[in-house]
Amino acid sequence: MIDYEFWNVSISRTKSVNAVCQWLTQAAEFQGWELDRLRKDTSGQRTVRLRRKIIRMRATV
Repeated sequence: MIDYEFWNVSISRTKSVNAVCQWLTQAAEFQGWELDRLRKDTSGQRTVRLRRKIIRMRATV
């Protein structure tokens, strides 16, 4: 079974689309996060949910 950890981030509506895209790309490339969900509410604020796999080591005998 694959386990994930999640990171919920709220992004202001004043941030440009390019800045948000660049930030998400860096989070994915350097920290291993992937986009799980992106919501934009009526006020323009974005709520991003990122996830990454939790790697658990098993003892080998």
